[in-house]
Amino acid sequence: MTTLQHGRGASSRIVAAFAAVYVVWGSTYLAIRYAVASMPPMLMAGSRFAISGAILYAWARARGAARPTAAEWRTAAVTGFLLICIGNGSVAWAERRVPSGLAALLVAVVPLWMVLLDWIRPGGAKPRGTVVAGVVVGLLGLVVLTGRDTLTGHGRVDSLGASVLVAASMSWAIGSVYNQHGARPDSAAMSTALQMLGGSVSLLALAFALGETRVVDIASITAASWIGWAYLVTFGALVGFTAYIYLLQHVSPAKASTYAYVNPIVAVVLGWAVAGESVTGRTVLAAAIILGGVAMITIARSRRVTVSGESRLAGADRSGA
Repeated sequence: MTTLQHGRGASSRIVAAFAAVYVVWGSTYLAIRYAVASMPPMLMAGSRFAISGAILYAWARARGAARPTAAEWRTAAVTGFLLICIGNGSVAWAERRVPSGLAALLVAVVPLWMVLLDWIRPGGAKPRGTVVAGVVVGLLGLVVLTGRDTLTGHGRVDSLGASVLVAASMSWAIGSVYNQHGARPDSAAMSTALQMLGGSVSLLALAFALGETRVVDIASITAASWIGWAYLVTFGALVGFTAYIYLLQHVSPAKASTYAYVNPIVAVVLGWAVAGESVTGRTVLAAAIILGGVAMITIARSRRVTVSGESRLAGADRSGA
């Protein structure tokens, strides 16, 4: 193979990986909506992360990843609870009350909370001016999004659902900050697998405590819910995460992290086109403001990582996958 052919092949793989991260991860919010329509939310999320985590763990081990240490399992248990159980479980629960596009936009503010938490923690880093400006812009967009106008055309945005999603994004941020300073495998795939497995245990325990295991009726689960669940197990977790890991190895952090402000756009468009979710002018304005703030934060922090020479791959942390 010539150098030119090799370059074209690498470029096509990078484009395919970006497409997977953008479209697949953006579509997971809609898949969650269909999955929880007839599946108990915690049981749905716990079962799908248990399967995805086990497959990703086996794949990472087959590719030479070391067996996790006890310290790495402990970190995964904590981060899995915060990221997967509270973060993703809350999204699954809230999508019974709010549109999938709204859920994606509210979850998109995770980088804002991460900056604030990293700032106020003991020994935390003071953010640069651009990052602070991004936080302010993003919070302004959040205020616009959750104002009196509704995204659904039926009055106010569901306050409980929106509050749970904001809490979910804060839990995701806490877990992400903790994960950055805890013991992690060098393999990003293994790190992600451990988080999925740790989170699935918490989710399934919560499903049992809430009585979901007693009331679930397999016969009443619709085909659409099964398809949504299967899509989340395969594409949402396995395809999306492996594509993101590939991007982390071949492009700059700033480019790889652009999923943070593309996924919500994809989610809103798919919710409108497939599920008939209403998109108002306020939705578009709020989305532009929120994603503008997220872009400012993400690009500034990625440049800081690049300048500092930090090259260790983190687990692909996101709450919609």
